Amino acid sequence: MNRREVIAALASVAAWPPAAHAQQPAMPVIGFLNAGVAGVQRVQHAAFGDGLKESGYVEGQNVAIEHRFAEGQFDRMSKLAADLVRRQVNVLFAVSNAGALAAKQATATIPIVFGIGGDPVALGLVPSLNRPGGNITGIYFFTSGLEAKRLSLLHELVPNAKTIAVLVNPQYQAAVSQTRDVQEAAARLGIQLVQLRANSESDFDAAFTTLTQWRAGALLVAASPFFNSWRERLVMLAARHAVPAIYEWREFAEVGGLMSYGTSLSDAYRQAGIYAGRILRGAKPADLPVVQATKFEFVLNLKTAKALGITVPQSMIIQANDVIE
Repeated sequence: MNRREVIAALASVAAWPPAAHAQQPAMPVIGFLNAGVAGVQRVQHAAFGDGLKESGYVEGQNVAIEHRFAEGQFDRMSKLAADLVRRQVNVLFAVSNAGALAAKQATATIPIVFGIGGDPVALGLVPSLNRPGGNITGIYFFTSGLEAKRLSLLHELVPNAKTIAVLVNPQYQAAVSQTRDVQEAAARLGIQLVQLRANSESDFDAAFTTLTQWRAGALLVAASPFFNSWRERLVMLAARHAVPAIYEWREFAEVGGLMSYGTSLSDAYRQAGIYAGRILRGAKPADLPVVQATKFEFVLNLKTAKALGITVPQSMIIQANDVIE
């Protein structure tokens, strides 16, 4: 090659766009595996985003999120988890016991952050809360063990209700322990229980018909990601049947439910976002202890109580972390 050809070749290289010299790194992707229904997780998604921001990530700017929703059908979780693994996401955030188990089965290499209500050690997700090991860690919401407390609060508000209905999702992994705990609590309180079952939206009307037939004086909606996804529908049915009800998350009370008792879902999702961000920055799940949610909330909706003709005792108002008036 002569001198003139060398100069021409160098000029040609200099004219190439920057991307041709060094390809820009692709934006990292978080796979969001959710047991619920698309469109009703806005508050939780925002809280997860807040946690990401604390770790230096903003969706759409330096991180992307791919969503997969099971629409309450837990048997779809394995397929959805496998889909995100094929997508080669950088971190997989799995919500619900079924989602976490499906994610763990789908990959042993992609980092997983879970958000669950069941005991992660008992579920076989991690060998220890302090030393989770492997590629998985997360947030333990601690929801299913609170059914007895919820029943006690419901009994305190409507002490004359001798028959109380309990709505359970039979597909939820904790359904058996939920039923046992609430039955034991009912026996101590001298309450007759009517068990209602629903694992699809079409089951709700039949469940409330049974509640009416048994003349149940109150309703406890057991913890389940599926019920949370349909919270507005459940709250509407409780109002239509004029039945006092207690739920797990404050989001139920915010859309008109009478009261709720449980951990702060927003705080748990924020912590999950922090963990996802830390992993994107290089932290290993094995080195991040499982976080146990410690912020509990008792929320009362006095507007709903008034509509039901219920006078809330001052002692319960004092107990409440938040009162909606």
